[in-house]
Amino acid sequence: MSETSQLACVFAPVLTPFRDDYSCNRELFVNFCLWLHAQGVGLAIFGTNSEANSLTLEERLELLGALIEAGVPPSALLPGTGACAMGDSVRLTTAAVKAGCSGVLMLPPFYYKPVSDDGLFAAYSEVIERVGDSRFKMLLYHIPQVSGVPLSLELIGRLVERYPKTVIGMKDSSGDLNNTKSVIERFRGFKVYAGSDALLLATMRYGGAGCISATANVNPAAIVRLRRNWMEEGAEAAQAGLVQIRRIFESFPMIAALKAAAAHYGRTKSFAVVRPPLLRLTEEQRGKLLEALEKSKFAMPELERALAR
Repeated sequence: MSETSQLACVFAPVLTPFRDDYSCNRELFVNFCLWLHAQGVGLAIFGTNSEANSLTLEERLELLGALIEAGVPPSALLPGTGACAMGDSVRLTTAAVKAGCSGVLMLPPFYYKPVSDDGLFAAYSEVIERVGDSRFKMLLYHIPQVSGVPLSLELIGRLVERYPKTVIGMKDSSGDLNNTKSVIERFRGFKVYAGSDALLLATMRYGGAGCISATANVNPAAIVRLRRNWMEEGAEAAQAGLVQIRRIFESFPMIAALKAAAAHYGRTKSFAVVRPPLLRLTEEQRGKLLEALEKSKFAMPELERALAR
């Protein structure tokens, strides 16, 4: 994998386009990733908003290979490789390492609950040992409201102590700024990313690395600007602008809303398809979403041209 210095400061957990029969649209996925990369964000493929846990292992491997074949720089990629089955996580992580990705983002195994820190340590440790590659860089993924499996400070500390060159950061999607601050203060040099651009400025002020945010799929350039200019005059206003757009999307089922926006601004109807059990926005919801975005003078510049390639 690439050196940790190449990890982007803003990542999009990239939406996965499907066809009407729910198969992965490889070409649309590649073109969307190229558009995002041109906007300055890293590509956290196979994240929560990618519907990763609705993708098979083979689909994820195929899409990763498609990006490499298309010339997407591996240093821009941060694949999500956490899985309930240890072997799946090892296989996908190994593929990411061999491809030269900058790192991976790894959920804990999330089906069995409750599990102890000892059990979680063993799960992460086994993956690290079985991958067995010094290039392997991992960001832990803390999203307890979805996974039901929190990552404690004690667990993080054990992993960092045992694997200091591998476990190099975390995405904190808890929404708890006190937790974010505690991780940053306790583990100096640890790369901590906010799970929402709404918390980007606060995270930077605490000493964080950036954000890995759903709305980086649709509002990437503005998020990147704030990350670059967070110490400049106007940062508060820029943060308020990000919050305004995010709240529009959060007022609807998030993944379906993001895909509806990409479908509309990219003039690609099929982009709105989500895999069951998720459902597309209703026509009423879609109309309200687009109306709110238009009032906010929202745009996704050059997306239509990028998706049509």
